[in-house]
Amino acid sequence: MTATEDMFILGIASTPVGRFPDRTFVDLCREVITETGQDAGFAKLPVERAWFSSVLMDFWGQRACRGQEILTPLCDEDLLPHGLCIQNVEAGCASGMMAFLGAVSDVLSGEAEIALAVGIEKMSHPERPRGDILKWIEGTAGQLEGDYFYDPHRKLAAELSMGFSPGEEGRSIAMDVYALWAQAHRQKFGTTDKQIAAVAAKNHTNAVDNPRAQYRFPMTIEEVLADRMVTEPLTRAMCAPTGDGAAAVLVCSRAYLETQPRAVRERALPILGHASSGGSRWSLFENDRAAARAARRAYERAGIGPSDVDLVELHDATAIAEILLIEDLGLCARGQGGAFTASGATARGGEIPVNVSGGLVSRGHPIGATGIMMLNEVTLQLRGEAGALQLPRAQVGLAENGGGIVGHDNAVSAVTILGAPARSEGAR
Repeated sequence: MTATEDMFILGIASTPVGRFPDRTFVDLCREVITETGQDAGFAKLPVERAWFSSVLMDFWGQRACRGQEILTPLCDEDLLPHGLCIQNVEAGCASGMMAFLGAVSDVLSGEAEIALAVGIEKMSHPERPRGDILKWIEGTAGQLEGDYFYDPHRKLAAELSMGFSPGEEGRSIAMDVYALWAQAHRQKFGTTDKQIAAVAAKNHTNAVDNPRAQYRFPMTIEEVLADRMVTEPLTRAMCAPTGDGAAAVLVCSRAYLETQPRAVRERALPILGHASSGGSRWSLFENDRAAARAARRAYERAGIGPSDVDLVELHDATAIAEILLIEDLGLCARGQGGAFTASGATARGGEIPVNVSGGLVSRGHPIGATGIMMLNEVTLQLRGEAGALQLPRAQVGLAENGGGIVGHDNAVSAVTILGAPARSEGAR
């Protein structure tokens, strides 16, 4: 998409993230669709097209027609119109943002004047252990094409004189890969465990003021380092938890927005730029990682650069991921992510606040909803509605959502840049 500013976020909502074994998929979707409608001034959403994102519904026995099964009851409840065209999206941890991209594409192409994206995940089961979900997430990765998926990681592990044992009982492929990247970043750039821990400490402490966050307790660097080791050097506090939650967002055209009441128009956010990209599966710290590619395109389409961004929500599935991603997004030089974080530059009062919400490690990571939840956090900031989390003078916000079981360097990353509503400073 181009930087025409002819597309807008009209309404958005997110549930808190937590473990809600008694709440159903329909129940969670009902909440966010109702609140999204209220946010945009509608009792019933006037949409003809919807994009539905979820990754783990087959774990619960729903293998196909996911959005149709979950959203149709809401049509019967008159929250959504009958005849709604529902399209299902699955792109790993980037599913939510890709559903948003689908809604954006509908509006950009003229297929619809207003479109809906919904993301949802339930990752806690009242009877089955947490490990079952992790096994389901990792599924058959690497089995369909022999060792194809694991070759880059085995090669890196050999270079680092480390082991790499995908599929081993009690281990997570994703955490093993992130640990490899952490070790490589330490060796190549001198990044320290304290610098990695500084990311997690910052994000856990940020989440204290976020009513939507799964974990709301502060942590120090020392406490992060002392937590249970998952895969060296990543402790539990450095890794995103499993959780349940949902989020929804309405996208509309400028022509549609101009038909709405002034109070609605003044809270709509222009979509300045949006891009998605894959990356080289052999890349590590080079600029052909998916997030770096997507960021370059999004900046170009928005007509801005990294220095123009006032806040960032990014995909910190682990603390080392945030260090890699602030480099990918051009917020600091390659290899300087650890030092940049430790300097306080990404803190709430720093040069470029990153994950003010608490990020995935503390706000939570219900996979299919994560990307839209990021957009919700950025939207609240740009509207001046973030409460105790509010940053001063936030005018441009960026959200990055990545997905892929063996790392989003070779899967997909989506970057969205939003502008503040077109209203006076006095309204803030």
